[in-house]
Amino acid sequence: MDRANKPKTLPKLSSTPGLPPQPTVNFTDDNSRLRAELPTGESVEVLLYGATVISWKDATGDEKLWLSEAAKLDGSRAVFGTAPDHPQTKDLPQHGFARTSRWEFLGKSTSESMVGRAADEPTVKLDFGLSSAAPGLDPKAAAHWPFKFNLIYSVTLNRESLTTSIVATNDDGATPFDCQVLMHTYLRVKKSPASPTRPTPTKSARRPLPPKPNPPPPSTLTITGETDRVYTPTEDAVTVAENSQPRFRVTRDNLANVVVWNPWAAKAEAMADFAPDDGFRNMLCVEPGAVGGWQAVEAGDAFEGAQTITLLH
Repeated sequence: MDRANKPKTLPKLSSTPGLPPQPTVNFTDDNSRLRAELPTGESVEVLLYGATVISWKDATGDEKLWLSEAAKLDGSRAVFGTAPDHPQTKDLPQHGFARTSRWEFLGKSTSESMVGRAADEPTVKLDFGLSSAAPGLDPKAAAHWPFKFNLIYSVTLNRESLTTSIVATNDDGATPFDCQVLMHTYLRVKKSPASPTRPTPTKSARRPLPPKPNPPPPSTLTITGETDRVYTPTEDAVTVAENSQPRFRVTRDNLANVVVWNPWAAKAEAMADFAPDDGFRNMLCVEPGAVGGWQAVEAGDAFEGAQTITLLH
């Protein structure tokens, strides 16, 4: 699926005189990543290895995501760090092969070609693909995942939000397969870890799954130590506060769970790919996903899920 001679800069979809400026998409010289920028200055950067969003900036250049200074961006390791008891996935890489494979960039859409609200504001949508036939597929996945599949991952940027969505299609004829999905989003916060607030969940759990049952947490969770939990909220939106001020709203679509993770001091220091050691004070993972169990995808069917992170001022 990977094209050998991709252009470094994708042309605008239209050059008709009188049209407002359109978003641009540029590849790096080594074709390892691409950067999309709205005409108003907001930008997003995606590493093709894992189709990993590694930067999201507002019009002033203020970064909204946290990225470890020790993260490997050369494809040697997943940027963000198995299920040994699950027969279909027990031999796959940690966190799954979608994060350890090189995805193909399928193209862009802009507000000029969209309908509805997206057409009324600067918007760019980037589509990435990975399939069982893709040359970028992790070799370990190809050896231990016998099912035919097709994944489409989309990243949509507008002035106030970032949306990521995935469609996982089972192309394997008559054989169903199981999957899990987690949007690994490391939000950048200032001074100290934030406090995600949300409606009282119906269920909470520690990872790894299956968990021991825990009582539902309060509607406000304050991070004061190592935190690694799976929640099942009753409503779709979670608010992430920074120093008691709302900063992000994370909205889920067809993703039942939210993982909240912060390694805190001891674990951060012990992790080789987490830097600086005190970086835990400036980041918080609030990750929508479908990880409370396995999602069965029947032959010819698909699983879809999405998240939207909205800036709050």
